[in-house]
Amino acid sequence: MAPQHGINTQQFIKQITARFEMACLHFGHGTDNAWDEACWLLETLLKRHGATEIGAELPVPQSCLEEANAIVQARITTRKPLAYLLGEAWFCGLAFHVNEHVLVPRSPIAELIANEFQPMIKEAPKRILDLCTGSGCIGIACAMAFPDSQVVLSDISEDALEIARRNIERYGLGDRVAAVRSDLFEEINGRFDLVVTNPPYVGETEYESLPEEFFREPALGLLTGHDGLDIPLRILKQCRRYLEDTGWLVLEVGNSDEALANACIELPLIWLDFEQGGSGVCAISAADL
Repeated sequence: MAPQHGINTQQFIKQITARFEMACLHFGHGTDNAWDEACWLLETLLKRHGATEIGAELPVPQSCLEEANAIVQARITTRKPLAYLLGEAWFCGLAFHVNEHVLVPRSPIAELIANEFQPMIKEAPKRILDLCTGSGCIGIACAMAFPDSQVVLSDISEDALEIARRNIERYGLGDRVAAVRSDLFEEINGRFDLVVTNPPYVGETEYESLPEEFFREPALGLLTGHDGLDIPLRILKQCRRYLEDTGWLVLEVGNSDEALANACIELPLIWLDFEQGGSGVCAISAADL
């Protein structure tokens, strides 16, 4: 049932939540439940329609209701993540342009950025590389957290880099953040105090079992080999020459964490814990690489 004319925000959220739940959607691209996704949709649309304060009894304009209904219907019928339908996702408290050429930002690395990578990093990094950057959210958030840093965003996909460049422009970071097309480190120059990467790490078997929403994302950003380790292992083998002697690599591998640990048993990978949820992220110093 579509939202009715003359309802307030609380009624809107209840109606949209019910529609999402009845459709048996998967929530894993910015939210983990139907209620939060309905709130995200409502807040975004109300702000676009000029609302400055949003309360439970705020009447929802008819134009907003009509736009919301169209988006809800598209969410249900296409199984596209809401971020694609809105053209925007949030990461580290920042809004980023997104489309189907980039993964929806959702990495637990956001918590590391908020904590300025402490206690691993003793001094603010001067040069940072965000490898397999996608939308650029990790590297741009790092640039905001370390205002004296120079940041390189790298990806093999030119389509993804177009979105990353839009986000660089959105935050006025063109003097400190550059986007480079590169197959991992091939076109990367110099050394970095910090390399952060959320690369493809999903194996073929896991990929086939994913909810339908994940198939709306670019497979290039998810799938890598039979066991999900092809690209993570390449990064570990190549990264040392691009790190300063006191530098660090932070690498996300999600559910491939156990496989990576077994494949790299000789490496002292540090598996990180997160207060806000998430797992499958490791770190290793240049010295240990």
